[in-house]
Amino acid sequence: MKLIERASRHRTDRRSAKGATTTPAASRLAWLDALRGIAALSVAVYHFALPFYWVPHGTKVPYYLDPGIFGVMLFFLVSGYIIPASLERRGDVRGFWAGRFFRILPVVILTVVGSLLILPRQYSVVNPWSYEHPLLSLVASGTMLQDMMGVANVIGVMWTLTYEMIFYYFATALFVVGWHRKSAPIAIGFAAFAVVLGAWLSLGTITKDIQSTRHLVAAATLVVVMAMACIATARPELVRWGGVMLGGLGLTLILLNGRSTAFETMMIFATMFAGTVLYRLEHGQIERLPAILCCTFVAISGFLCGYLYNRGPALWRTWSSSWMSFSYAYIAAWAVFVIGMLLRKRRFPRWLSWLGAVSYSVYLLHNPLIHAMNWLLEGHAPIVSWKDRGIQLVAFSAALLIISYASYRLIEIPFQNLGRKVMKAVNRRFPAPAAAQPTVVGQARPAEAPGGAAPAPASPEPVLSGNRD
Repeated sequence: MKLIERASRHRTDRRSAKGATTTPAASRLAWLDALRGIAALSVAVYHFALPFYWVPHGTKVPYYLDPGIFGVMLFFLVSGYIIPASLERRGDVRGFWAGRFFRILPVVILTVVGSLLILPRQYSVVNPWSYEHPLLSLVASGTMLQDMMGVANVIGVMWTLTYEMIFYYFATALFVVGWHRKSAPIAIGFAAFAVVLGAWLSLGTITKDIQSTRHLVAAATLVVVMAMACIATARPELVRWGGVMLGGLGLTLILLNGRSTAFETMMIFATMFAGTVLYRLEHGQIERLPAILCCTFVAISGFLCGYLYNRGPALWRTWSSSWMSFSYAYIAAWAVFVIGMLLRKRRFPRWLSWLGAVSYSVYLLHNPLIHAMNWLLEGHAPIVSWKDRGIQLVAFSAALLIISYASYRLIEIPFQNLGRKVMKAVNRRFPAPAAAQPTVVGQARPAEAPGGAAPAPASPEPVLSGNRD
């Protein structure tokens, strides 16, 4: 009896300990997963377009509020909230970048290769430019900087990955020089630039022709490879070199060779850094009043930029229909994020959190699936009845969720696990050198020393989209 009682107490203690460690983390991340699910659903529905034909005047919705801009801005807020926090918790720049590569690249490769192998050329989702310049497209897309280097995105939705990647560059550079807590002034600076100089900055000033594009891709790739080599050594001094190189490259590209309008580019980074400000507010790293003032300024600036600049030729660069489509979508993204943050301690629907978990695959795979449906429906009579439209929407949604879940289980999770195993092996074989770091104002604490071994995280690290850990 004593043995049975002891075993029972042991199981109870284990369950209690497990609940104490997992429940808060799950609660803490559920609202972020829910927001990512909403964002992914918004983008997919917008590109599918069919539901807009079901309601009176539904086709006018994108003119007043662009669901695509809403979705990506919501994604950017989530990334800004979590990515710098992930890097700071790790305290290990090498591990952070290994996690990024194993998180982002496998699904991109799956999407592109699968699209090339399955879809016929006339229904291909791959940009024709990539067929004409395969090597250049491969190298540029491999760095994820293609949208800032005059290279067409292999698949249209991949443009957001360039902004994500450059945000990682900025987060790394700020971390290694000890400026990572300055999120608020950086967000305000980007937003102020967008408002004041949103239509002034010239676009594509480096890549004037195919030759200059090749030169930029080669030069940027060399910088990235050199920077990653420095980071891979995990030696603090070299890690700083690598981080500064990445930050400098990112700043050069967004100032001199953007594809989209200057106001959209600057507002995207203002939005992501504002997301970081909200994280710091929640964790007591910034006072309430400065955080509220910063985020209010960024939100108003985004609305104002759309009103001032998203007109005429700017519309085809932001892929939107009017100034309202940008401004209202931007404010809506902020509103949904703030509501989610205020409700973060509440229970969210499991299906919405599940959708957030597979949102990265949903985001990348929905366009190839749309092209596949167009191919399969070739020669059929146009769909006009509500019943047929409903069947098509249900079929599309079911197929997308099934394929995305398969991608999540068979590609995303295995490669994330592989990345962790690889980094454990690398850290055993090439441990980060211990180095005493002088403490200066604004510099990372010892637990966050650039290039050092990763400290034990205070809570399980989130797995986020795209963007995403």
